[in-house]
Amino acid sequence: MKCFLIQPLLIGFLLDAVLGDPYTLPHPVRLIGTLITKSENFVRKHFQNLKSGGLFLMLMVMALSAGFPFLILKCCYQIGMIPGIIAESIFCYYLLAAKCLRDESMKVYHALSNHDTERARTAVSMIVGRDTQNLDEYGIIRAAVETVAENTSDGVTAPMLYIALGGAVGGFLYKAVNTMDSMLGYRNEKYQEIGFFPAKTDDVLNYLPSRITALVMIISAYLLRLDGKKAFQIWKRDRRNHASPNSAQTEAVCAGALDVRLAGDAYYFGELHKKPYIGDDDRPIEAEDIRRANRLMYLTSVIILLISVMIRGLFS
Repeated sequence: MKCFLIQPLLIGFLLDAVLGDPYTLPHPVRLIGTLITKSENFVRKHFQNLKSGGLFLMLMVMALSAGFPFLILKCCYQIGMIPGIIAESIFCYYLLAAKCLRDESMKVYHALSNHDTERARTAVSMIVGRDTQNLDEYGIIRAAVETVAENTSDGVTAPMLYIALGGAVGGFLYKAVNTMDSMLGYRNEKYQEIGFFPAKTDDVLNYLPSRITALVMIISAYLLRLDGKKAFQIWKRDRRNHASPNSAQTEAVCAGALDVRLAGDAYYFGELHKKPYIGDDDRPIEAEDIRRANRLMYLTSVIILLISVMIRGLFS
């Protein structure tokens, strides 16, 4: 078993906590996004059946996204253990987005703290998929809190759990599917066929991680002296109040822990989507809830990091 302190996952998490997303450097996940865009253009041009084309796209993107890291790591570990650990640690760092999630959502918080609603609206548009141009202050805050809650699983804990099972290659396999879902998984005329298989595969891959994350988030709510009891109650009641079987898991916990109401109707590409609420409207949501959601995200992430490092140790 590798030494606990030199596990690539742990090193990667610490690098992310200190450095965050390297905007000025090439990023593997952005490269995956470029691959998806080019593959989508190819499929739309050469496939009459877009659902079959979406399956082809998904399998190709998964193979390339996991294959290249596999070959790189294989070469590095053949050179020596230290080059292998360094390379895999960097890959793990790229796969985790806790600091980026915090920093981007806190841009919304700081804009609202300065009473700059327009800047806050612009900031939140960078981290959510919905239309934001007509959101009022409460809608902006709600969107920011929701994306922190949902992406605690998608952007941090789920990648860690897949890294725990399959190393950085497992993390890239998950990230490829999750990125495809975020780009192609919309339920509208343009994407419902080509995005069918990526969306369903993402649902499968996130089924357990989202629920594990929700349960750990409830524990974190108690530890942070938020409303842990309400977090559990709202999770039990509202965890299915979303078109996705997974997204409402952590959103429900967060809504209960903060004693606020999330979700509800939203516009996507100019089209109104009717969605149920998550949580109770016990009090008006406020900018400070963005900070609280981030603390909940980080403590949940640290607990699952420790679990993941222990699991990875068993496979090493």
